[in-house]
Amino acid sequence: MGLYFSDAVEQAMEYIFYNERAQRGKEGLAILEKASADGDGDASCLLSRCFGGPQYVWNGHGFPEDDDKATELIRLSVRQGSAIGVLVSMRMGLLTPDLKVEMPFASLEEAFRLVLDKAERGDAFCQYTVGNVYFWWDFIRIYGKEPETFPTKNAFADYVRENVVKCEDWFRKAYLGGLQTAGNNLYNFYLKGDSDVGIPPRPDLAKDLWQKGAELGYPRSQYLYAEQLREKNNLVEAFQWYQKAAEGGELSAFFYMGWSYELGKGVEKNISKAVEWYEKRLEIGMQVGCCNRLGILLYEGTDGVITDYDRAFRFLSYAYYDEGSTWGAEYLGRMYFYGQGTPRDYVKAREILEGILEKARTYNPEIHYYLGVIYCQGLGVEQNINKGADHLKKAGNFAPAKEELSKYKRTLLGKWVQR
Repeated sequence: MGLYFSDAVEQAMEYIFYNERAQRGKEGLAILEKASADGDGDASCLLSRCFGGPQYVWNGHGFPEDDDKATELIRLSVRQGSAIGVLVSMRMGLLTPDLKVEMPFASLEEAFRLVLDKAERGDAFCQYTVGNVYFWWDFIRIYGKEPETFPTKNAFADYVRENVVKCEDWFRKAYLGGLQTAGNNLYNFYLKGDSDVGIPPRPDLAKDLWQKGAELGYPRSQYLYAEQLREKNNLVEAFQWYQKAAEGGELSAFFYMGWSYELGKGVEKNISKAVEWYEKRLEIGMQVGCCNRLGILLYEGTDGVITDYDRAFRFLSYAYYDEGSTWGAEYLGRMYFYGQGTPRDYVKAREILEGILEKARTYNPEIHYYLGVIYCQGLGVEQNINKGADHLKKAGNFAPAKEELSKYKRTLLGKWVQR
């Protein structure tokens, strides 16, 4: 039997929570699935967190997100007798009166004290769970200290404030004890405080939190610390931490590795390595930034990158249609205009390019050129030479636009017609 939980659960926790850089999360997941099936409630609780999404477990593990399965497992953990399962289900709003009856504890306080005992003995996940009890005011329900049990509103506020501040110590212990996730709530507590009970924010304490986690080896903290350094324009050191984070499996850092190499930010420019990092991220799953930048590199085919319109279209269309990003939309409009990587479609080209001008309110001679041709020639739209000529004139000295405009002339009445 492990020090705090079963041997199986403690081994899985090591893989999933305490040693993320080893990138053995899927092994840990398999261990939890077997232990849960064998009736281990703590395994069911932790398995629920694994399916709950990146707010509960590190995204570098690549676990599938399944809210229904997470809900089913946390309820199962309560029935199987997990004290942490009881607290987590209460936090999720799932501890209904019927489910509470099924838990093998005399009260919520009994379950809390079991978790508190493990936290006091050093288990980081339990420390984090206890911290959440205070951070989210769950102690009110646990101890039955509702507002009406206090003589005045101020007395209740004092009680809440005295307990909420306890979260700081528990989150810090958990964070320094190996649980990166605890740092997120500690950061928010420092950054925002709790205005409802007069706890002021202390952003000065938040600013050094990610550096500490980075030094402890947490990939997510290394990425967040790199972000802080990049915002300060300390690009060389930022790149070093992005690299450590990416090598540790932090998916968010993959984009910035590619970005750094592509633009020569903090490291010597190397387009091949930029492409390598963008592709490495997209092999795991689509990501809007990598789709946009890799799509454009594949379209332009410069610096040793082989032009690939098919892949460029795939990535740019995902960023535009699935993620609503207009960053690479000009290239997508161009591909529809010329039929590159997709059948020629002037209607879609016009919709995209006009959308760029409308939203960005930017000057772009090439966009005006494409729209000028579409309207002047009536491509996928009713011919409107006046409107097309207006776009071509806005394209200024852009050579193709000047050549196209030369095909038309203005009449004495000011109407544009074909020569």
